[in-house]
Amino acid sequence: MSDAKKPVRIPTRKIIAAVLLGVALYFGFAIYGGVQKIGADLARFGWWAFGVACLLAFCNYCVRYLKWEFYLARLEIRGVPKLDSFLMFLAGFILTITPGKVGEVFKSVVLYDLKGVAIERTAPIVVAERLTDLIGIIVLIVAGSLGFAGGLRWAVIGTVLVASMLVVVASRRLSMAIIDLVERVPGPIGRVAPKLRHAYESLSILVAPKNLLLPAGLSIVAWSFECLALWIVLKGFDVDVNALACAFFYATATLAGALAPGGLGVTEGTLQAQLVELAHVAKGESVAAILLVRFATLWFAVAVGFLALAILRRRHPTLFAAGSAQDDAPLTYA
Repeated sequence: MSDAKKPVRIPTRKIIAAVLLGVALYFGFAIYGGVQKIGADLARFGWWAFGVACLLAFCNYCVRYLKWEFYLARLEIRGVPKLDSFLMFLAGFILTITPGKVGEVFKSVVLYDLKGVAIERTAPIVVAERLTDLIGIIVLIVAGSLGFAGGLRWAVIGTVLVASMLVVVASRRLSMAIIDLVERVPGPIGRVAPKLRHAYESLSILVAPKNLLLPAGLSIVAWSFECLALWIVLKGFDVDVNALACAFFYATATLAGALAPGGLGVTEGTLQAQLVELAHVAKGESVAAILLVRFATLWFAVAVGFLALAILRRRHPTLFAAGSAQDDAPLTYA
């Protein structure tokens, strides 16, 4: 299972900078909504709902962990203790605010450092996860779009996107043609082509039709929990919005923000527009609800990721020890 290992270096300062940027954005969002009005709304908020929302978000993580285990099994990666595997998966949330959550490949970095499994062998899991997440979100949009004019438009856009990705991945000739083009690019970009070929072999296994059905089903269940988190938070403000409508709002906002860093800004703006215009939620309540939902689903995940990494480092004191002195260097791997 082991590959020749090079030190892994974690860009700690860049991670902290990204977190601070997100906090600043949320502060600006609060000012936009009216700090005094939000404060008044929060004063009457039932905080039990926030606790339930965090619990629902954690249920999302647990269900998605089952996908991680499914993909590891399909790639015939064995011998990883279940507790370590679960902590690795959660540690990936440290970089969940990266565009498209691709930073969750961090769990592959942890697996490499602990078990020597080449990163390019497991990194395609992140692509497969995002693809099945898209499928799950589209299903939720379709289900929630009942009664909402224009809702199916988002479903069509998402379906076309997913279908396009599947066509590229399913066609070995097309995928290799793209990789060949990358190889012709001079400099460091061209030099990643061999790793892309290696990664494609893993990805083609993960997105084969027989390996899509179960993970896609798990994605539907997982993201349903976070849609329910929005519904619960609105209940905390005594705002009654149909649960299916909440699924539509949350899923479309998630899809709209998928290409932004963690969906920051785009997700919030889309979600607020829908709550105000379609569900007729007051502006102050909508902003307060969005802040709480995003803290329960996004920033809670980042906190869980750091906690999981701390537990892993306690269980394995040598984890990342070689790169600890060069926190600002980029991640390197075999």
